Amino acid sequence: MTLSRVTPPVALLVSLLLAIGLVLATLPSTTAAPFDPRTAIGPLAEPADWMNSARGLPDGRAYAAALDAAGEVEALTADLDPALAAAEWTLMGPTNIGGRVTDLAVDPTRPDTVWVAAASGGVWRSDDAGATVQPAWPDDLTPAIGALAVTIDGVLFAGTGEANPGGGSFTFGGTGMYRSTDAGATWEHVGLDDTAAFGRILVHPTDPDVIWAAAAGHLYLPGGQRGLYRSTDGGDSWELVLEGLNDTTGAVDLAMDPTDPDRVYVAMWDHLREPEIRTYGGVGSGLWETLDGGETWSVVNAGDFGPGNADIGRIGVAVAPSSPDVIYVSVIDTFGRSSGNGLFRSVNGGSTWERMGSVPSQSSFGWWFGRIFVDPADADRVWIPGVSLSVSSNGGASFSSSGGVHADQHAMVWDPAVEGRVYLGNDGGLYRSDVNGGSWQKATGEAWTQLYTLDVSDTDPSKLLAGLQDNGCVRNHSLGSAPAIDGWDSFGCGDGLEVQFNPTVDSTIYGCSQYGACSRYALGGELVGTPFVGTSVARINWMAPVEYHGGSSTTMYYGSERVNVSHDTGLTWQAISPDLTGGGELEIDPAGYPYQTLTTIAGAASDPSVVWAGSDDGLVHRTVDGGETWERVGEGVLPGDWVTRITIDPADADVVYVTFSGFRTGDDAARVFLTRDGGETWADVSGNLPAAPVNDLVLVGDGRVVVATDVGVFVTSGVAGDPVWLAVGGNLPKAPAMDLDVQPGGLLTVATFGRSAWRVQLPSAPAGSSALSSVLAVDNG
Repeated sequence: MTLSRVTPPVALLVSLLLAIGLVLATLPSTTAAPFDPRTAIGPLAEPADWMNSARGLPDGRAYAAALDAAGEVEALTADLDPALAAAEWTLMGPTNIGGRVTDLAVDPTRPDTVWVAAASGGVWRSDDAGATVQPAWPDDLTPAIGALAVTIDGVLFAGTGEANPGGGSFTFGGTGMYRSTDAGATWEHVGLDDTAAFGRILVHPTDPDVIWAAAAGHLYLPGGQRGLYRSTDGGDSWELVLEGLNDTTGAVDLAMDPTDPDRVYVAMWDHLREPEIRTYGGVGSGLWETLDGGETWSVVNAGDFGPGNADIGRIGVAVAPSSPDVIYVSVIDTFGRSSGNGLFRSVNGGSTWERMGSVPSQSSFGWWFGRIFVDPADADRVWIPGVSLSVSSNGGASFSSSGGVHADQHAMVWDPAVEGRVYLGNDGGLYRSDVNGGSWQKATGEAWTQLYTLDVSDTDPSKLLAGLQDNGCVRNHSLGSAPAIDGWDSFGCGDGLEVQFNPTVDSTIYGCSQYGACSRYALGGELVGTPFVGTSVARINWMAPVEYHGGSSTTMYYGSERVNVSHDTGLTWQAISPDLTGGGELEIDPAGYPYQTLTTIAGAASDPSVVWAGSDDGLVHRTVDGGETWERVGEGVLPGDWVTRITIDPADADVVYVTFSGFRTGDDAARVFLTRDGGETWADVSGNLPAAPVNDLVLVGDGRVVVATDVGVFVTSGVAGDPVWLAVGGNLPKAPAMDLDVQPGGLLTVATFGRSAWRVQLPSAPAGSSALSSVLAVDNG
């Protein structure tokens, strides 16, 4: 079947569906459809379920607006407080651990130069064959990068927004396609701003003006710019040459015949994420081919690849460079498995296909990978990225594992100028092999680590702990070693979540992996963790809160659906509250994501009997008698969004700040609230903050308040009336700021989700700054 661009005619589509015995169905609605155990979210396999749930329904358009608003606040800061605007953030690391890489590109005009796309850390450049890397992306642009490509004359294209739907980048969204003509020194936005995510970019091997872009589209929203786009003028304009069969189908992978660049394959993926259901496959998924540079398109092997089959999920495609008639296709079902679909090969240009078996090492989330790579010199040597890196030397008939690298593989690229040199990108960073994958060397300087949390020692602020996405709980100071940005090492955990120092004895530390798997570590000759014992847990958050009571070095709290307390630094625990959430009624399945859990706990430094707790379903409770009784506060006043942080004024237990997460898509809902009377009345103190999730709030001893948001760190000197927030410094990358620590004197440290940890010394507040709230009226929408 041959179809003309742009949109496959409806009559031909219906004929196709009827011919293979299927009818086009509407994707299920979470409000009308019954519970479906196949597609309901099961045990959390990837952290984006936590990241996205915390942020409601992230709209890439709302994120772009929040970035613009952050720029306006930075301009305001330069006018009102030049010293604050000029404050310099210093990188604290880690630089030796790395983080998720989504794509790689070798520069054909610069020997030994390779470009790296970090999932939420921007674009990076290596000029020494991957030994070291340097940032090559502006601090004020979205750091979410999905795809990279370099033309034959060295022009670099970066598609923002990650197409791997389990990844954090979808939380922060893409803002379109960018182009650099000066080796990454500057970047120009060149359109496709409503694409949200890119799966692949291909460039013509001899004509630098022809670029192909696989636009995957918004994860949570139908419509937008989805499908395959082509530019014939070097990226100045884009034409949609293949549209999806419905408004939830976008393009996710591309392959080109290097001997005939008009022969292009595109993998289309029908997928949508809703609050309780992820539909990662559908009737729009399929593989298409053009033989005339995109003027007409044909479906490839509809019986195995779709379209028209609701069980077809993500598809990957690769053409063997040394023998273009050899084509590989991986097909994952809508549940992330390959057992029902699998790996296919054609040796005659797609005329016939052979199923080679299951796609290896996909676990239950093959939609996280979805790529195939073929050795440019050997058509039978094929590589499959998965949890491990799988390689076949017999055309996919059997596979072995290529070891020595971090888990979760995403990108590979060979250097055509150096025989046997290949680069690999995974959740641990960038690797290079000079023996065609026989062994691997890791890059250094990879300051794109994704931090959930950090903590700073109160007795030695040079010592830091951090919880990392897919890289454990880490510290910047091994026993006997001075803290260093490249000296971080692991002390436990899987995904690293909450970390804590004991406030007075910093040789006692705490680390938690997902779902509250926490341990207490007393540093000695050997680092051995003691799990928490005695906690009461029916439901628990991906990132369960663990906090010391303000001013105490022995009493700490651990949150599940209730508050647990330890009075002996975490050795023993007991529950001191009932269920402080909605009670679990909204949980779609006992095995599903545990909604209605506590997300933050705070104890008043001025009163050991006062404790507050907040939950992911928007409830805030407090006790004034050490847990004997609890009351809900703010009902009908506070927004019903995910509570991210409760901060109690250390001098007054009635003065409490509560922050919330959730993109404000067109309304005026606030994200920072303040009570001065223990929760009886509340004031919206969001002021001119950009409309983005607020992740943390700390109090500086001089009365200033600092917040960490998805688009930066902001400070205000007065919370009376409608406060004016100013940006802290001008050089902090726009990776989401997740966690803050403030030390006496205004030493501020922030954990970013994609650009490691940073530190700044807050300058003194300018005279008269307490009156900033009256400087101007700001639209908070």
